Amino acid sequence: MLKKIKWQVVLGLILVLVSAALYLIHYLIFRDARHIFIYFIGDLAFIPFEILLVTLIIHKMLNMREKKALLEKLNMIIGAFFSEIGAALLAELSKLDPGIEEIRTGLKVKENWTNTEFNEVLKNLTTYSCSLKACRTDFISLKKLLTNKRDFMVRLLENQNILEHEMFTDLLWSVFHLTEELADRENFEKITEKDKSHLEGDINRAYGLLIRQWIEYMKHLKTAYPYLFSLAMRQNPFDLQTSPYVI
Repeated sequence: MLKKIKWQVVLGLILVLVSAALYLIHYLIFRDARHIFIYFIGDLAFIPFEILLVTLIIHKMLNMREKKALLEKLNMIIGAFFSEIGAALLAELSKLDPGIEEIRTGLKVKENWTNTEFNEVLKNLTTYSCSLKACRTDFISLKKLLTNKRDFMVRLLENQNILEHEMFTDLLWSVFHLTEELADRENFEKITEKDKSHLEGDINRAYGLLIRQWIEYMKHLKTAYPYLFSLAMRQNPFDLQTSPYVI
């Protein structure tokens, strides 16, 4: 760190000396100190505006561009998540939701939806209370589904870029936590009501985050990748009439 600072100081001194030498050459040739000071003061007066332009405007534009590129990469990761495990998990969990019919119609995303429709669905989901109920066979089925994809989720968690997406980070941690809870239980035959309630709480947490993230991802695909959006709609986990075939 000290070497880096020393190098910068030396460079700064060299640049100042070069500038002074050039001003001296100018004076020796033209013998006009007044002209030198007029332009020197003019250039000095421009520095605050230059700082404003570079640090606040150009820097902000570059940050926005960088953030947009990062979000594109994150949406690719989110897409991989739903392809590998997310969509299948949504389909399984929605079967355990006693209130699914209350929201199913709103989750049948259409090709002509605009951001208004997507935002309206997201708004309605904030007031929807998940109350999934599971039995022993449900826990076994979920354990098999999730543990088979545990390595995939671990690799996603190792990607530092996901920290830039708070909702997806929360979702991934909640699903991974549910995976660990189920994996640690070898037998669900004698599960107590208290333990069952605990697992259902983990399931409901993951389910609520999954639905919202899925809608956000569909919103992104609708604008950015219509061909992927078309396939996603033909595989909608909330639409019982879907088919991958184009009819």
